[in-house]
Amino acid sequence: MSNQTEVNLTGVKQSQGVWLVKVPKYLSHQWDKASEKGEVGKITIGKKQGKTEVHFSLNEDLTTLSAVGEKDVSMQIPRDHPFTMHPVGGQTMAVFSQSDADGISLEGMVVHRAECRPVVNDNYMKLKKLQIQESTKPQRLSQQLEKAVTTIFKPVANHDFNLEHEKKKKSDGKMVRAERTVVLDMLFSAFEKHQYYNIKDLVDITKQPVTFLKEIMREFGTYNSKGAHKSTWELKPEYRHYQSAEEKEEMQTA
Repeated sequence: MSNQTEVNLTGVKQSQGVWLVKVPKYLSHQWDKASEKGEVGKITIGKKQGKTEVHFSLNEDLTTLSAVGEKDVSMQIPRDHPFTMHPVGGQTMAVFSQSDADGISLEGMVVHRAECRPVVNDNYMKLKKLQIQESTKPQRLSQQLEKAVTTIFKPVANHDFNLEHEKKKKSDGKMVRAERTVVLDMLFSAFEKHQYYNIKDLVDITKQPVTFLKEIMREFGTYNSKGAHKSTWELKPEYRHYQSAEEKEEMQTA
């Protein structure tokens, strides 16, 4: 006979449904720093022009991020994080918990899906810059040994994760979608160097599928269909780290 696992369903009667929310990695790290019963932030739910708006505000005590490098660096991370709501669709999803005392418990059914995104401001751009700098640091360093290594070491021709990646590339096509935040990091870094890019250049830089890139650029960028920079993309004004020629001219004439 197969082993049967009982699931505790008592909590479902009191549950009004749960939300499945994707949050940035740095935000989950800050939450881990909070005490067991400490407050990590506040969520406000309101209405604007008939649409529901959800906003998360991080506890001020958790807005300081420490980065370890050659020197200890402290910086302020974004505090305001609006939610982008997504439909659950035809999926049926549930949240379970497991403990030694109660075993497996069904906490509730997922009634809303959302993505928690930071407001793009100076703190966010500084955080992105720090993450890019950390990602460019070499993970391995060469070191001169005083004595020869006598332990037996047999190099592996190809590691399992490389084989898995190649297998995924063959099944999904030449380009595999990366995490959205990783692609955004690459795009923001590219637009710090140049103001305009055509979609082919962005594909070469990010190694991402064209449809995926266009989906992201429609949210964060503007497509120039005419003029001197025809058929190119640039960041929307609120995401730029520079002033456009029109903005400079307006400031001079003001």
